[in-house]
Amino acid sequence: MTTVLRASDSAQFLSIVPALAGFTPRESIALLPFHGTRSDGAMRLDLPDAAVPVLHYAAAAVELVVRVPGTDAVAVVVYTDEPPQRTPDGLVLPHAVMVDTLLGCAEGAGLRAVEALCVTPEGWARYDDAEPALHPLSDIVPPPDASALGDVSGDQFSGAGLPPVPAAEEQQVARVLRGLDGALPSGPAEAPDPADAEVIAAYALLDDIPAFLEAAAHAREPLQPLAAAALVWCLGRPPVRDAAIAQWATDHRRGIRTMEAQLAFAASGAPVPDDIGRVFLGRGPAPDGERLRTALHSVRHATALAPREARPGPLTVAAWLSWALGRATHAGRYLDMAREIDPDYSLALLLDTMMCGAVLPEWAFRGRRGE
Repeated sequence: MTTVLRASDSAQFLSIVPALAGFTPRESIALLPFHGTRSDGAMRLDLPDAAVPVLHYAAAAVELVVRVPGTDAVAVVVYTDEPPQRTPDGLVLPHAVMVDTLLGCAEGAGLRAVEALCVTPEGWARYDDAEPALHPLSDIVPPPDASALGDVSGDQFSGAGLPPVPAAEEQQVARVLRGLDGALPSGPAEAPDPADAEVIAAYALLDDIPAFLEAAAHAREPLQPLAAAALVWCLGRPPVRDAAIAQWATDHRRGIRTMEAQLAFAASGAPVPDDIGRVFLGRGPAPDGERLRTALHSVRHATALAPREARPGPLTVAAWLSWALGRATHAGRYLDMAREIDPDYSLALLLDTMMCGAVLPEWAFRGRRGE
């Protein structure tokens, strides 16, 4: 069901931006593509670094907006902790030059400006007012229907950490992982010690890996420690890890096909089909967002339970899932966490390069934000 939020003035417009973004931005610029009088999503960018030329930043921001089909207008909202400057000539809003340059680039791209607003700890203001004036933040009251879209009180980093987990479960996962590593050093070799019931139970989950990965994409509750250990083991093995990404972005059948292709590549160097690679690059049909979110929930919980040295694989998968959902900030945080453990982890390096070249996957520009 679609929730429609309406704004009749600038303050009401500011009240719905967090609902469209999925959070309340901080030290950011929010860009809202419009088609006519409607917008169904928001893009967030970090505020420009002093070393980045303003024109370069503004042009790149507009290029992102125009990638959304049907866009004919844009709204710009700056969220900053920097206070306005009070001068003899009046109030000077933070990042005014950047916003003016961005609006100029937007006009050059054929986009009209819907709003250009600034939110600071001291109040909010309009960039296009001849004499900008601060208005109280109390004006920004979320509309009643916004609650249907979930809690948006946190900033862009909210939810990017790993969840808290019981220490006893961490110890259990570490113990089971050691058992799996002994029984499965590089693939199915020999059954685990019959005396270790926990390892046997986790080993049994890996009898049909695509089916196990499918279960993780439908798990409504956090994985039990044995399943979490099995998932961490899977995501630490590149052929299985990459198959998991493709399966969660598509379906069970594609997961089986990807697993076969990855194993063939590992064994003989056989090329991986192009359509599988396209999914990894964020091209093609948009994945099921709920499926990705559930898989990400499973991966984050399993990663939190895993020993530090076993986390780079799951963290890079969490990064890809976050990126696929349009959460580039979260993706970057997970990549940072992976590289803190293993600076040379190859998939983390590859994803970082890929995400720098494509801020979001192609499917993020074909409808509502990935969330």
